[in-house]
Amino acid sequence: MKLVIENLTKTYKNGVKAIDNLSIEIGTGMFGLLGPNGAGKSSLMRTIATLQSPDSGSIKFGDINVLEDNMSLRKVLGYLPQSFGVYPKMSAEELLDYFATLKGVANKSERKAIVKEVLEITNLYDVRHKNVAGYSGGMKQRFGIAQLLLNNPKLIIVDEPTAGLDPAERHRFLNVLREVGSNCTVIFSTHIVEDVKELCNEMAILNGGKILKHSTPQKATKELEGTIWTKVIDKDDLEENMKLYNVLSRNFNPDNTLNIRVHSVEKPSKDFMTATPQLDDVYFIALKQDEPVLTS
Repeated sequence: MKLVIENLTKTYKNGVKAIDNLSIEIGTGMFGLLGPNGAGKSSLMRTIATLQSPDSGSIKFGDINVLEDNMSLRKVLGYLPQSFGVYPKMSAEELLDYFATLKGVANKSERKAIVKEVLEITNLYDVRHKNVAGYSGGMKQRFGIAQLLLNNPKLIIVDEPTAGLDPAERHRFLNVLREVGSNCTVIFSTHIVEDVKELCNEMAILNGGKILKHSTPQKATKELEGTIWTKVIDKDDLEENMKLYNVLSRNFNPDNTLNIRVHSVEKPSKDFMTATPQLDDVYFIALKQDEPVLTS
């Protein structure tokens, strides 16, 4: 099933335009929505998930008109927000059984079977009797995936799920998401470029409520071949280089010098070396091209 969004707009009462005439089509598989904090990612996620209404535009998922028929969408939706609360004195197994009841699984043996299945998928079965409130951050996020799988969703939305996770927990979480995302549409919102690179077969870069680029990670990176350059500079020379070149990023070396990455169709100067494009380059170029032009 395909998610089709057309001319979606949302402006809050404080005047912030969170979604700006946005149109996009998203098919089956893992879709990465990449953008900085405040780009409008959560506003878009909440609107698709029917938690808020847009000012204008349309959203369709398969044959469901989402804005006119919220309940039909919610029946096939799994949603994991940035943060969610849990009952402090309930085990994962008890809480999932309760959520399954709320989602309409009335038969006790059916509930038991589906709870066991989602606990195994998310690698939480061995800690099913432990209170969820005592879980680590990564375990809580995996529990969030377990609860959204209870209704066998066709559309899954996860909003900034790896923020704050340590590398090992992040890796486990991404593996779980990769497993559940093969047969449905998964929209994965993040500001971490590495998450999209590892996980998603399609991506879009969002800022200011607008889609800046819609591609695949592989294609977007390949488009930059021959246009990314690098050189080592003294840190005191950074400001001068920022004025001369389109500097995308810089990293400190062990000797306290800086390694800068520059975007240019032609070799900027003889002391630059060609570099292999990375998805970070795609991201930074899109954001820099979206910056307002300052006039004196």
